[in-house]
Amino acid sequence: MGMGLKKKRRMQLVGLGAVMLVAATGLVGYGMRDGIEFFRSPSDIALDPPKPGERFRIGGLVEEGSLTRGDEAHAVKFTVTDGGAETDVTFEGILPDLFREGQGVIATGSLENGVFVASEVLAKHDESYMPKEVADALEERGLLRHGGGVNPQPES
Repeated sequence: MGMGLKKKRRMQLVGLGAVMLVAATGLVGYGMRDGIEFFRSPSDIALDPPKPGERFRIGGLVEEGSLTRGDEAHAVKFTVTDGGAETDVTFEGILPDLFREGQGVIATGSLENGVFVASEVLAKHDESYMPKEVADALEERGLLRHGGGVNPQPES
């Protein structure tokens, strides 16, 4: 009879441990729900626009001739392309030193009235540091050479 009590007690502890593990996982997921930012290319945005106010990252190349500076000190507008679609981006702040047209860029923010409003802009000097999703999207459209460099003209 003593063995039945030990086995019952052990099963209760295992069950309690499982419930605590599920609760802890749920709390971590709930706490991180706003901190998770998904990556989207301009083509992804064109096919399936995000919900209003949804934060995400956009990546691609800064389109040649698209960079304009606004009236305000650090306001800029530019277009990000992946060769299949373009998305206009606005940013108020200091751009990274490596930021220039024709280079890779990743911006964090949200889409408002069809324009991506960035809160952070990261520039990439070498495409080998570009996230896999961005590199794959650009290579698929012929904008990224196999050696890692940017191809200014897409392959036909």
